[in-house]
Amino acid sequence: MLTISGALHDKIVAHARADHPDEACGVVAGPAGTDRADRFIPMTNSARSPTFYEFDSMELLRTWREMDERDEEPVIIYHSHTATEAYPSRTDISYANEPGAHYVLVSTRDAEHAEFRSFRISSGVVTEEEVRVTQE
Repeated sequence: MLTISGALHDKIVAHARADHPDEACGVVAGPAGTDRADRFIPMTNSARSPTFYEFDSMELLRTWREMDERDEEPVIIYHSHTATEAYPSRTDISYANEPGAHYVLVSTRDAEHAEFRSFRISSGVVTEEEVRVTQE
């Protein structure tokens, strides 16, 4: 189960809406070994595409180094889908290389409601998990 604060949930959704019609992407880091999502890190979709996302390589390197320096890990890796449901595509699955991370997808296809779902992806196997949003 993914437990996430309402504030972080809202930041992820806001980023997805702000980058629409392109896909948004980013990370929420937390202390290593805790599974606690703390620090919101919106990233640049260098593909600038409504159907694909790619982290900017320099930004990705800088972010992962910073997490190492702070003894953090990527608790959540998120991106949006702009015209389809919030479910990992074959490309998303093939690029998932953090087996301990929660992969959050937000669909912005409906302007009134952002679909927010979380998955574990390991060795090509996708498992949806419950999302619990707290009021912290």
